[in-house]
Amino acid sequence: MIIEFEEQLLELIDMRIATASDDELFAGGYLRGHISLSAAACEEEGISDIEQLKTRIQESLDEARSELSPADRIIVNDLWLELVNNA
Repeated sequence: MIIEFEEQLLELIDMRIATASDDELFAGGYLRGHISLSAAACEEEGISDIEQLKTRIQESLDEARSELSPADRIIVNDLWLELVNNA
């Protein structure tokens, strides 16, 4: 289930590439890393609950807050919320 959800999120990001702004492309690339690393950690630990994956991704983003400017954090967070709502 985790891998399927990861693939769904990544596909949603990929579908936006043709029409995405530079900021959206950045946010998509940034999120891809957090999504894939969190999914891999869940798989490694035998976690199959999608809600736990979502929590892990959000925690990963929260831990990396200092990597981004406040404006970039908003762009990334907005895309993350959109992906979760559409997945």
